Amino acid sequence: MSEPHRAESRTILPAIVVALVALVVLLFGLYVMEVASTASSDRFAESAPSDSSQTADQTVYRWSMVTTWPKNFPGLGTAANEFAESINEMSGGRLEIKVYGAGELVPALGVFDAVSGGVAQMGHGASYYWKGKIPASVFFTTVPFGMNAQEMNAWITEGGGWQLWRDLYEPFGLLPFPAGNTGVQMAGWYNREINSIDDIQGMKMRIPGLGGEVWNRAGGVAVTIPGGELYTSLQTGVIDSTEWVGPYNDLAMGFYQVAKYYYYPGWHEPGPTLELIINQEAYESLPEDLQKLVYRAAIVANQLTLDQYTSRNNAALTELVETHGVELRELPKEVLLALRKSAFEVYDELAASDPEFARIYKAYTKFRLEAQNYHLISEQSWYKSREYFGEQP
Repeated sequence: MSEPHRAESRTILPAIVVALVALVVLLFGLYVMEVASTASSDRFAESAPSDSSQTADQTVYRWSMVTTWPKNFPGLGTAANEFAESINEMSGGRLEIKVYGAGELVPALGVFDAVSGGVAQMGHGASYYWKGKIPASVFFTTVPFGMNAQEMNAWITEGGGWQLWRDLYEPFGLLPFPAGNTGVQMAGWYNREINSIDDIQGMKMRIPGLGGEVWNRAGGVAVTIPGGELYTSLQTGVIDSTEWVGPYNDLAMGFYQVAKYYYYPGWHEPGPTLELIINQEAYESLPEDLQKLVYRAAIVANQLTLDQYTSRNNAALTELVETHGVELRELPKEVLLALRKSAFEVYDELAASDPEFARIYKAYTKFRLEAQNYHLISEQSWYKSREYFGEQP
């Protein structure tokens, strides 16, 4: 080999060696990066919840719901059924609720004690049924000359009412939820006309809540009877009159067959909220997602029930009057004024003797007056303006 070739070889060989070393270093670096990346991914996979751990607890919870309503009764009873069905469906079967009508598992007026005592995990009814146990409970259904449905919903969910309600039920191990509203009710069914306050003297009427106490003070005789017994009681003269709900329910109850006069407005129940009560220990045993599901389902049921009554009452009233010959009457102003006077006398006496009643009454009244102040220039003025339009759209 000539000298120039040897010189060239001596120049090229070191370059090749350097290149090979660089390639090895590069490949090793890439290998190290891949290993590090894989290890990092493995550590992330270990620290992040797996698909199975992200899925909620798959335990199936089987609950009983007792109600104050007759089994499958339109509106009230079916609202409980629909709530239970929605929970069953939305939970994917993880929370199954079996609904019992009044008298099937416990008496209609035994719902509160049954849920408090753990006989059932859940109840559907109305808080004013428990006024003998908790006088202030009436505010969370309705009180005479009180708030309408729109105002009640706002007070409970936005105005502090819900916290007051929870505080009231806490000693009994119960959590309350709003779960329906029927809107302004009718004043009820009567077997004789009411032209003055004298006409209600001694009249036996099925009327619960504070409405019953107001009725007594005004000279009537209030009686508490479960819904399933009202028709027979009115038919046989055990009572002279009854209130129940409104046209949609009253048509189904058949009251037009045993009473002649149908009076309005529902002074005693202007915005009655239905309640869902849950045994607190049972509720806390649920995983968080099911707790939230129950809460949201109750809020939906609250609105859907009101929508149903608003939608169906007029058609039912038309049938009662035009098909069954019911005499629709408005309570005289004199009677309403006398009942209102009696109502506020009852409130003042209860507030003076029961600090808890007084505290909630004060909060309720404050919100009612504030909402009413706005409604005078919104809802009420709009209703009044309809008089100008007659039947024109």
